[in-house]
Amino acid sequence: QVQLVESGGGLVQTGESLRVSCRASGDTFSRYDMGWFRQAPGKERVPVANITWTGLRRYADSVKGRFTLSKVSAGNTVYLHLDMINLKPEDSAVYYCHARHGPPYDYWGLGTQVTVSS
Repeated sequence: QVQLVESGGGLVQTGESLRVSCRASGDTFSRYDMGWFRQAPGKERVPVANITWTGLRRYADSVKGRFTLSKVSAGNTVYLHLDMINLKPEDSAVYYCHARHGPPYDYWGLGTQVTVSS
């Protein structure tokens, strides 16, 4: 059974850094695209950063140069880290981990809150 569990959210001030992590278990995820989405109050869930199963990384324009995605695989567990620097109030959102391998293999975590105070 695939499970995605996020951790590392919290409250920081503008300009500070934070790491959020996702522990993905239940599959090797070798053919999965994985990444992070975020959703601010009253807004849609949008992609932040992702890595394809071939290793290609993509970032939203709003986070390029500030966010770095890394992936560490260990058997049937994958750790997906999102390192965020120079955080801004507009980065405040619930951050969700996502993994997919085509329907019906599409999984979400429950999210972790990131709040950046001005």
